[in-house]
Amino acid sequence: MSFKIIVDSCCDLTPAQLRDGSFLSVPLTIHVGEQSIVDDACFDRGALLHAMKECPTAPHTSCPSPAQYLDAFACGAEDLYVVTLSALLSGSHNAAAQACSLWLEEHPGSNVHIFNSCSASAGEVLVALKIQELAQSGMDFSTVVAQVSRYIEEMDTLFVLENLDNLRKNGRLTRMQSLVTSTLRIKLLLGSTPEGEICKRGQAMSVKQALGKMAAMMAADPCHAGRRLAIVHCNCLDRAYHLRELVQKQCQFSDVLISETGGISTVYANDGGVVAAY
Repeated sequence: MSFKIIVDSCCDLTPAQLRDGSFLSVPLTIHVGEQSIVDDACFDRGALLHAMKECPTAPHTSCPSPAQYLDAFACGAEDLYVVTLSALLSGSHNAAAQACSLWLEEHPGSNVHIFNSCSASAGEVLVALKIQELAQSGMDFSTVVAQVSRYIEEMDTLFVLENLDNLRKNGRLTRMQSLVTSTLRIKLLLGSTPEGEICKRGQAMSVKQALGKMAAMMAADPCHAGRRLAIVHCNCLDRAYHLRELVQKQCQFSDVLISETGGISTVYANDGGVVAAY
């Protein structure tokens, strides 16, 4: 059976992975002041970082329309797997679900499944690659869906940001977290809840210390051994390499992947942010 993995553009696969015939990305849109930026292959990270720094108002994003997902569904594949941002962080999942309902009205019996990653960025990468691995093995559609759904339940996402301004301006941090981080200049170690909301997992006085705590937290998790680790960075390859060195010394991951943020992840990770999922 032919298959296609449709991801929203917060899934930070590498350019080489996106060129693979398995994947198709549906872009979100970023709004900075009066400027609108489509998060597609033409995205310019440096230009976005500069625009956000210069703009006095918070950037915001808009999810793909159901019509954009419907266009992706028409790719000709027999099995369609869709991976979206956490449904609690974006309307992307809802738009994909609406598109699925419309598609099934016209194509009853089609194999389409919408996965709520309950994560973002590196977490979406892992989900997309897991689908690819299972689908390429010849596994049937329903078994892929069941195994990937279980994989999402077991996945964990952690991140450390140099700059929390965009998360704060968009209401992603509590008032107390915003007050503490701005007053004490600490760095939060953040993560995702099982439902896909952002939560605090720790804090440190520097990003380097926070990355150290992140690696130690992974090492202390008895379930991490043998898993794949995805690291996504925003304009800070040195920090991604540093985290990789830490986990290679302390953890037993089967593989460590590194990629860069696309547009949506750049908005929220901001310059210097590091996201990891396993």
